[in-house]
Amino acid sequence: MLVKVLKVVGQIILLWIIYWLGNQITLLTGIKIPGNVIGMALLFGLLFSGLIKLEYVEDGASLLLKHMLFFFVPYAVGLMNWGEVFYNYGLILALAIVLGAVIPFFVVGYVVQLIHRGDKSC
Repeated sequence: MLVKVLKVVGQIILLWIIYWLGNQITLLTGIKIPGNVIGMALLFGLLFSGLIKLEYVEDGASLLLKHMLFFFVPYAVGLMNWGEVFYNYGLILALAIVLGAVIPFFVVGYVVQLIHRGDKSC
């Protein structure tokens, strides 16, 4: 049991180090990409190249994904401070969220149809 806990803790530490490196790369280079995105790309590159095996991070990542909701609770509680904004503009915000999800869906579908026009296999 203790070995399993230490293994998961070590994997989470490894994931955090990769995240930290992504942030450091962003700070040192001044690029406008968030450090967590750089960290994910770094993790992908390490996994793809075989420098890090999936087994080295799998259990820790699974635990973090399993309990991801707990990481969003503070943000959801923080939204309570904006209650008046949601009350006044809730319908507009909901409409923006729905349209922001639906419009790209149809635009991509239309573009794919234009690209594959006349292609019988699609």
